[in-house]
Amino acid sequence: MRELSTVDRKILAKLQGDFPICERPYAEAAGQLGISEEELLQRIGQLLADKVLTRFGPMFQIEEMGGAFVLAALAAPEARYDEVTALVNELPAVAHNYRREHALNMWFVLATETKDGIAEAIARIERDTGLAVYAFPKEREFFVEMKLEARL
Repeated sequence: MRELSTVDRKILAKLQGDFPICERPYAEAAGQLGISEEELLQRIGQLLADKVLTRFGPMFQIEEMGGAFVLAALAAPEARYDEVTALVNELPAVAHNYRREHALNMWFVLATETKDGIAEAIARIERDTGLAVYAFPKEREFFVEMKLEARL
């Protein structure tokens, strides 16, 4: 991983939780950082390209917008693991697909625009892979805020 500049560290520190909500949020954030909007966008793009960041975007409570999230898992045979991973990840509703040391060795999150979308996504994965998908819907929600320190 490349060494982060002071400006990149300030960007990482500033944009964890305090992203402006306004007509031109990048311009507002850039002004707070003392750089131009163009420089901020370029630096965020470079942080993503360099895999310093894997994702930059808002977190929505999708249920409030009519959508749904569910944690799901399946037991992928070792001989087919890569094939099943590709089939699962092909679906736009799939996020955070992780391998686990367990009989259910593939865990992923499904996020859909409608509540019915979850059942449709599960049905498609089961059809495409021939494997049963186990859904673990949220029973209770906890909010845990985590911010990573980017030392200046």
